[in-house]
Amino acid sequence: MTKPDIDDTLIFYRDNAATYAGRERRPPAARLDAFMRKLAPGAAVLDLGCGGGHDSLALLQGGLDVTACDGSAELAREAEARIGRKVDVVRFQEIDWRDRFDGIWAEASLLHVPRAELGDVLARLRHALRPRGVLHASFKAGEAEGRDRFGRYFNYPSAAWLRARFEQADWSEVGIREADGGGYDGEPTRWLYVSAIRAG
Repeated sequence: MTKPDIDDTLIFYRDNAATYAGRERRPPAARLDAFMRKLAPGAAVLDLGCGGGHDSLALLQGGLDVTACDGSAELAREAEARIGRKVDVVRFQEIDWRDRFDGIWAEASLLHVPRAELGDVLARLRHALRPRGVLHASFKAGEAEGRDRFGRYFNYPSAAWLRARFEQADWSEVGIREADGGGYDGEPTRWLYVSAIRAG
């Protein structure tokens, strides 16, 4: 496959931001609850790739100090309208926070990072966490990067490949759970749910 043009993915979100953010979507309550149980009340959390802000709102309602961001300016505006606060426009490769967060929630966002760049982005995220900070991330499983029917890029990792990327980026206590589900494209999807900790 030729080098992925991630701008094509951002173009999709630019052109479909209102539809994507306005769809009926229930936040993943069980995963959110498991994530929040690992955090103290008022903990600082980054909602990375927040999309329409559905999960940001749930995290705020859970009493957490949420920083929401997305790579799409158009989606960020949609999320701002939902949660009533500023949403940062930040691409994964631009993340430069240091020791800022107690948790990072990356639900269906890091799956858009090109395979060749995922290790660097994971290292950036580890630096953004405080020691013992926790991360949740989800990916669509596969064996080779590709695109969906909307033209969006996905890295489609296997569990083994993904675990290696996390371990190479010095994450600790990496756990990967697999489950069947769906997504915006309406296709049956095998999901990989990752939990990890910044050890030090």
